[in-house]
Amino acid sequence: MSRTTRRPLPRRRVAALLATVLLVPLASCGTDGAGGAGPSANGTKGAGDVRLTVLAAASLTDVFATAGAAYERSHPGTEVTFSFAGSQELVAQVRQGAPADVLVTADTKSMESVRGETGTPAVIARNRLVIAVAEGNPRGVDALEDLGDPKLKVVLAAPEVPAGKYSAKVLDARGVTVTPVSQEPNVRAVLSKVELGEADAGLVYRTDTESARDKVDAVAVPDDRNAVASYPAATLKGSDDAGAAAAFVAWLSGPEAQRILRDAGFQQP
Repeated sequence: MSRTTRRPLPRRRVAALLATVLLVPLASCGTDGAGGAGPSANGTKGAGDVRLTVLAAASLTDVFATAGAAYERSHPGTEVTFSFAGSQELVAQVRQGAPADVLVTADTKSMESVRGETGTPAVIARNRLVIAVAEGNPRGVDALEDLGDPKLKVVLAAPEVPAGKYSAKVLDARGVTVTPVSQEPNVRAVLSKVELGEADAGLVYRTDTESARDKVDAVAVPDDRNAVASYPAATLKGSDDAGAAAAFVAWLSGPEAQRILRDAGFQQP
């Protein structure tokens, strides 16, 4: 059952409008499960009273849908709603006072930039870049150096996006100059361009191509030429339910969430 209702936050009505537009609700409700802290984490709330809003990096879209549903099943009465965007957009939302409980970014720098607004972050997963190409790799892309071919339509994440920063790092290290046909606001938009045939290739995370394996292929980037993306998670000091927010962040580092992340192709922290 999908729900979009969230607790009113009269302290930040202007920011609430932005968050309402961006939030992507998860289906919820489940049977009692083992482990973790559910409604009893705060000790005073009954079933249906816990509402968590999580601002999360776009590359977590698919895996967090699975993780959020699993969390709700093992924490009856808790509803988790996600807002996915590029990490730089998430940081802007936090600074504008958007009502939320947890922040998960795709790099440590983005998290550090709002350290005054968060609790202590914990890295929950890592990721690496691959070259996304059309299924069957019709343009014969084999390595980073191929992306410098001016006849190849390459799309990258924008420089302010973590995936864009990682891409620039690996390309610069190899001395490869790329003139992208577009620079996208998040890594999933890069993937979409390749899926739709609007680009021949794009640098995305390995987990992105895993989620679209029936539409794109992945050309591996060797570890010694790659960049490692870290995903820190932290509670937000503006949360209306600090105990429930902390319980969710702790769960992300626990065995159930780590298994879900690993199955989706993420590396362990």
